[in-house]
Amino acid sequence: MPVLPIPDYRPPFPFASGHMATLYPPLFRLTPLTAPEPERVELADTDFLDLDWHRSRTGESNRLVIVSHGLEGNSRKKYVLGMAAMATKNGWDAACWSQRGCGDEPNRLPRCYHSGETGDLHEIILHCLSTGRYEQVVLIGFSMGGNQILKYLGEAPDRVPGQVAGAVAFSTPCDLDAAERVISSHRIYFEYFMRGLRRKMREKGERFPEVVDALKLKGIRSLRDFDNRFTAPMGGFADAADYYANASSLQFLPAVRVPALLVNAQNDPFLTPTCFPAAEAMSNPHLFLETPAHGGHVGFVTKGKENVYWSERRAEAFLKGIPA
Repeated sequence: MPVLPIPDYRPPFPFASGHMATLYPPLFRLTPLTAPEPERVELADTDFLDLDWHRSRTGESNRLVIVSHGLEGNSRKKYVLGMAAMATKNGWDAACWSQRGCGDEPNRLPRCYHSGETGDLHEIILHCLSTGRYEQVVLIGFSMGGNQILKYLGEAPDRVPGQVAGAVAFSTPCDLDAAERVISSHRIYFEYFMRGLRRKMREKGERFPEVVDALKLKGIRSLRDFDNRFTAPMGGFADAADYYANASSLQFLPAVRVPALLVNAQNDPFLTPTCFPAAEAMSNPHLFLETPAHGGHVGFVTKGKENVYWSERRAEAFLKGIPA
C-alpha cells in the first residue's frame, strides 16, 4: 500500500504546533554526539565538496547512509548529526556532505547549490562507492535535500548505481513553486534563509563581480525575488518559474525505481497540498508516502534523555526493512 497509514507519532506538549516543532530543534535541541571524520572531495569541474564520515559503532560495515541537508544547512546541523548517530548505532557508516558553499570555506567557483542540483549528489555517491567498501547505500535527505534525492532517483533512473537500495526524504517541498509562496509569507522563516543567502551573494560578488551583482540584493521581498535575481541565472534557468518547474521532484516521482519513503507532516508550515503526492504514490509501487499529523518542518520532536527524534526512529525502521 504505497500511501501508508498515518503513524502513531504524538509529540509532547507543546510540539503539536507545526511552528513550535519547526523552531525548537535548531534553537534548543542538544547536539547529538558523533565523531565526524572530515574529507574534502575534489570535483571534476575543479570545485570541491566537504564530506564528514561517521563510522559504524558495531564494527566495519559494508552499508552506508548518505545524508543530504536542507536549504542553508550543512553536514554539522543537528538533524544531520542525529541521523548519522542513528545509522552508526545500527551498524551502518554515514557520509554527511555539505553542498557547495555550505561548508567552512566558500566554494571556488561562482556556481552555487540549488534545490534541483543532482550532479553533486551523484558525484558524492560515486566517491563513496569508489572506496570499494559498500554493497548497499541508502540516501536520506531533509527538505531541499529530500527534493534533490527524489529528483535524482526519478530523472535518470539508469544513472543511479545499483548499490543504492533505498531512500528516505523528510519534509520535502516536492512542488517548489507552491512551497516558495508559503515560505515567503512567513517572515521569520524567510529572513532565516535570507540571512545566509545574502551573506553568500555578497561574498561571491566580491570574488566574482562579473558574475554576481550583490547590489541586486536590495529590495528582495521573497525567495522568488532572490531566485529570479541569483539562483536562476547562476543555475542556467530562464527565471524563477523555469527553475521551480525544472527542479521540483514532483514530476519525477513516477519514474523512481528503488524503495523511496517520503515523510511529510500534515502541519508542516512550509508545504502545500501539492507536496503530498498521494496519486503518484498510489501509481508507483516503489514510492511510499507517509503523512504524520505532527512534526512541523524537519521537526519530529521527541523528549527524553536519549535525544533521539521520531524522524530518526522512522529512518531506523526503514533501514531495518532493507534485506542485508
